[in-house]
Amino acid sequence: MTMPGAFEPSPVANYLPTTAIIEEAENFTARDRYFRLSLERPLGHRPGQFVMVSVFGLGEAPISISNPPGDAPTLEMVIRNAGSLTQVLHSYGPGDAIGLRGPYGHGFDLHDFLGRDVLFICGGLGLAPLRSLIRAVIDRRGEFGRVMVISGCRTPAEEIYRPDLTAWAERGDVDIVRLVDNAANMPWKGRVGLVTEPIAGLKLDPAETVVAMCGPPVMYKFVLLELAGAGINGDRVFVDLERRMRCGVGKCGHCQINDIYCCQDGPVFRFSEIAHL
Repeated sequence: MTMPGAFEPSPVANYLPTTAIIEEAENFTARDRYFRLSLERPLGHRPGQFVMVSVFGLGEAPISISNPPGDAPTLEMVIRNAGSLTQVLHSYGPGDAIGLRGPYGHGFDLHDFLGRDVLFICGGLGLAPLRSLIRAVIDRRGEFGRVMVISGCRTPAEEIYRPDLTAWAERGDVDIVRLVDNAANMPWKGRVGLVTEPIAGLKLDPAETVVAMCGPPVMYKFVLLELAGAGINGDRVFVDLERRMRCGVGKCGHCQINDIYCCQDGPVFRFSEIAHL
């Protein structure tokens, strides 16, 4: 099935990669490397969509898009070193070429957030896909109510997009909560705890709040329970499911959950749409 509003890539984008040139590369953590790419043309994506990144002759992997939509022919992403392909990508730097196809998937619709209080809950690498939406909201800050970001990771050494989190906090119109599970023997000025813990203290208005979250699967159950306790139902919660995808076009079945294909019906879902899975 394909839900209304799902992105429909062109036949060429479906199967044929284009060449992208790395303009900037930086290690955010020991496992996570940031890339900014120069493209042949603007990507034309929605926040929450992903691309298939390939190393010619080796293979490809789905990677979330981290930059907001726009007219510039650029792409930002964070790649975790988790296998042979991503290990090779981690060795690449400015001037190197990679393959790219997409964008794919059903992303966030900004209209679902306009005029509302917006809460982002990011666990670990979950900040990478949500950054596209966070940036889009901040770029149009006057069209939203409260904007709140809870960003958590295991240790200070695993925090990604640290300069962005600092800059957003310094704006004065975005509430940022940064926390880690364990800060033992490491410098850390943020909170220590789980991403569920700050929710009650935000005093959310259930009638006005919309939530976008992404993180490890174990996080979702406990965050959803905390949100339900705050009066926020599943129709107001958008979940970015980072389930492993392979082909990007709904053919291989690798990301299938019952009758849902994450690469086409998602990766962004209202929780009310998938609560039965």
